[in-house]
Amino acid sequence: MRAVFRVGPPIPLIGHLAFGIVDRGTNLLQIRPTSSCPLSCVFCSVDAGPASKRRAVEYVVDLDYLIEWFRWTVGIKGLDEVHAYIDAVGDPLVYPRIVDLVRRLKSLPYVRTVAMETHGALLTRQLAEQLDDAGLDRLNLSLDALDPELAKALSGTPWFDVEKVCEVAEYVASSLRMDLLIAPVWVPGLNDEEIPKIIEYALRIGAGKRWPPLGIQKYEAHKYGRKPEGVKPMSWRDFYDSLHNWELEYGVKLVLKPEDFGIKKTRSVPLAFRRFERVSVRIVGPGWLRGQWLGAARGRVVTVVGSEGPPPLWRRVSVRVLRVKHNIYIAEIS
Repeated sequence: MRAVFRVGPPIPLIGHLAFGIVDRGTNLLQIRPTSSCPLSCVFCSVDAGPASKRRAVEYVVDLDYLIEWFRWTVGIKGLDEVHAYIDAVGDPLVYPRIVDLVRRLKSLPYVRTVAMETHGALLTRQLAEQLDDAGLDRLNLSLDALDPELAKALSGTPWFDVEKVCEVAEYVASSLRMDLLIAPVWVPGLNDEEIPKIIEYALRIGAGKRWPPLGIQKYEAHKYGRKPEGVKPMSWRDFYDSLHNWELEYGVKLVLKPEDFGIKKTRSVPLAFRRFERVSVRIVGPGWLRGQWLGAARGRVVTVVGSEGPPPLWRRVSVRVLRVKHNIYIAEIS
């Protein structure tokens, strides 16, 4: 069991992959209230869940503070309309105030839509109704297999019950205002035969009232992610060829574009650092992965790698910035 670190003032909420706000230069902002996950999917790109071998702590962000930074980000980007996308390097449904988060986001006049992704392990009819009442516009459900035993194997979790997930998914599609998008991860060699079944299932239950019903994801092998034995990522060409063939077979849009969701490029939050710049940061918390600390400087949070031992809280250390893309900052002790 990993410790949970509560993120609040004075830790900035721009700069980290695992919590806060992620801005990729569009009118969609990713909101990450927690890093925890109940599942240990065998293909997980971020090594989430109880089986994680690299994570040192899990994060949970104070709700008021998260909303404050969301508002700041919208303002600094100069947006009149924004799409709020609640996701996580885990599962957002772990967040204890997830319904309140949806409600608070939806109450902001410039928020056009609020969507959320989940594997559905913690989803119930009651929670779905609460999220719907709070204003959730779309639920992106990561449904990777319909076969119960395969679903358990892929999730790395013996208690995972995909039949219960499907029961709630069908309730959402048939009875609630919010839309449903089913987003399986296609892991070649593991769930190839399930993907056409999932396409048929999504169409049968009526997913995609306002947006496309499906968003099939391609498995990628990430440096710190899990890599199932014997699985090799397919090429993008083969992936899209398969999607095009299924589009013709099933008469449904599967090759998706940002415009399908109203996403367009905008100005980004200004970068606070330059790559390879040396800077002094104040240590404000434990790092997400082993050998990391959290640092803060210039209104941004920085992942400090190459550290040893417990974080020397509130001390300043000199670091060399390694990564600045999308305002995600990684630096090494210099």
